Amino acid sequence: MHYILLQDSSWATFIGRFHPAIVHFPIGFLLVGSLLELGRRWGKIAVSESAIVFILLLSALNATFACMAGYLLSSSGGYDETLLNNHMWKGIGVAVFAWMAWLVKSERLQKALPAGKVIYLPAILVATALTLSTGHDGGSLTHGADYLTQYTPEPLRGLAGLPPMQQNHIEIKPITDVQQAVVFTDIVQPILEAKCTQCHSASKSKGDLRMDQLALLAKGGENGPAFVAGKGAESDMIKRCLLPENKDEHMPPKGKPQLTTDQIALLSWWIDQGAPADKKVSQLTVSEAIKPALASLTKGAPTGADMAKESGVLSLKVPKANDQAIENLRKAGLIVTSLSQDQNLLEVSAVNLPGFSDKQMDLLQPVAQQITWLKLGHTSITDATLPQIAKFPNLSKLHLEYTAITDKGLAALKPLRYLSYLNIVNTKVGDAGLKAIADMKALRSIYVWQSAVSDSAVSQVGRRNPDLLVIKGFNEATVAQFVKAGEPNDQKELKNK
Repeated sequence: MHYILLQDSSWATFIGRFHPAIVHFPIGFLLVGSLLELGRRWGKIAVSESAIVFILLLSALNATFACMAGYLLSSSGGYDETLLNNHMWKGIGVAVFAWMAWLVKSERLQKALPAGKVIYLPAILVATALTLSTGHDGGSLTHGADYLTQYTPEPLRGLAGLPPMQQNHIEIKPITDVQQAVVFTDIVQPILEAKCTQCHSASKSKGDLRMDQLALLAKGGENGPAFVAGKGAESDMIKRCLLPENKDEHMPPKGKPQLTTDQIALLSWWIDQGAPADKKVSQLTVSEAIKPALASLTKGAPTGADMAKESGVLSLKVPKANDQAIENLRKAGLIVTSLSQDQNLLEVSAVNLPGFSDKQMDLLQPVAQQITWLKLGHTSITDATLPQIAKFPNLSKLHLEYTAITDKGLAALKPLRYLSYLNIVNTKVGDAGLKAIADMKALRSIYVWQSAVSDSAVSQVGRRNPDLLVIKGFNEATVAQFVKAGEPNDQKELKNK
């Protein structure tokens, strides 16, 4: 049976993945058995010996099954060998001492070997102690070596001899000057540390892949290279991020913090540029599509929830989107990320799908209530799409840059009462289109450079709508401001430039 299971890795993996569920039974049974035995001996609990014998039998059986499943799970690889061996032998020890405690406690062996009573209490106590130690190793294998001790507070840290706690060690810090940022060190590596290295580092390397060092990331794992320099869309680490979240191959796994659309775009851009180790942003080709993602890294740029809050969307409650509808979007190549889980709000992006067209807009209708950010820039949509977008009642941010939209289509967006952020860069939208939407109450920022909008129209709209910022020129500061959108003091500063 063992040979067959190892030959058919799907069976081994299937059974092995029950290890985390099975292992909780011996932990619970041994702890309960130990407490009952101590309580009985101290005269605090009235419990029959047969009940304790039964609990010990369950402990021994479940510990044995947990060892078998754990061994099969370990065959999938990706774990620190030393820590895995410690975990394995301690787990075997739990099973062995649990069986010993059961045997010497059972009536038959007590009659045959009266001296066995001497080793009963040590056996159950050793089994319990090993259970706690094995559980610690299991947590370290799954979540990293410092998982249990990472947030130990003072003064316990000092008493335990632990180093001072590193505050927010995986927080992605804002960048003051994006152009001078080293792309891998300052942009890519922080993303990987925040979202990937928990499962792909020295303490745990799932799939034999480590992402904590560039050389090891380039080397790849058991499935081959993690990326193909110059080909982001063809790189495994990007393709896995774009898979439906309920797929086993999707990364990060379901339930873990997911990469945002901008983070995926930045990783893909870095790979497209040849995955350099030490080049700065200013030394690489920065496309129009990636500029907003780079600007979002600057100090003061808001999170998705911040932007939605500015438009009032987060005060709303919408039903959870249909899982099948989301999966259909992802199968079509769209990136779908959760913007606010409490309110079930979504961001949908076609950043990697330039061929997205009017005909595919029907895919978005089932999640019309949930979409609050929509990125259709650099796609093949036309004016025909905009009346459908106008039916997304909670839309707060819309990217239409580098598309074929015109004044006629833009006027269809007027029913969007929460729309606060609009990008129509390099479109055919002119003065009439700008004036048609300028009175929308929630609208705060419009990007119009390289469009048909004239300077005089921008001035007229600015005088009539003092709370609306229309950005017609381009530099890094204005891109960052567009991402930030909504702070009056900054608006005044930009208008005075």
